[in-house]
Amino acid sequence: MPVIHPAQKISMPECEGDVLQVRDLHFDYPDGHTALRGVSLKMCEGDKAALVGPNGAGKSTLMLHLNGILEGRGEIEVGGLRLTRDNLPVIRSMVGLVFQSPDDQLFSPTVFEDVAFGPLHMGLPEDEVRARVDEALAAVRMSAYSDRLSHHLSVGEKKRIAIATVLSMRPSLLILDEPSAGLDPRARRTLINLLRDLPITMLVSTHDMALVKELFPRTIVMDEGLIVADGLTMEILEDAKLLEAHGLEKA
Repeated sequence: MPVIHPAQKISMPECEGDVLQVRDLHFDYPDGHTALRGVSLKMCEGDKAALVGPNGAGKSTLMLHLNGILEGRGEIEVGGLRLTRDNLPVIRSMVGLVFQSPDDQLFSPTVFEDVAFGPLHMGLPEDEVRARVDEALAAVRMSAYSDRLSHHLSVGEKKRIAIATVLSMRPSLLILDEPSAGLDPRARRTLINLLRDLPITMLVSTHDMALVKELFPRTIVMDEGLIVADGLTMEILEDAKLLEAHGLEKA
């Protein structure tokens, strides 16, 4: 059983322009398993944060709450707008969630149709949809792939298209689950460079501690449904006792 420490706030500066506020979030699965035990979290505009911890820590459960796929007890606000059933369509356009497997996100015959899906369902005119698709594909450096068949792409290419499908919604918060999983070194490096260059607030769940060290100024550690540390990555990764207690290895 891991040692659960009180949440640590480590040298995080105050910031303006709240993108996300989570307050005292609890969640129990139907089988009685408690996955979240009072999670509170704040992200500001421009934050790029890694969410780390052992399997079963509650990371995926937390992420699935942020655009209303799961509904627990507590409060969530995105851009000052409280997440409620009435606000769900707006919140889902503001929070772009990219799953670990791109095949869970790509289901249309062509890349263009996959990336256009969200804007079309927002009821946007055709010219605006095309502009958003072009913008999103350019952001992930896949402009030449518009007419390609999604299921013929490599895993790395699929992951970049999956990111484009949420960027076309112009979200204020991008959430990614294990983005580097299953990638060869070249595709992983391409992804790192892409994420570094995206000018968007970002929360990324990962076991790739080298990725954390290189890319994310802030690290949030979860274990047993709690946030046990939240602070500067360089300080958290130097805390060997904290890392060992929560099943993490120093990068």
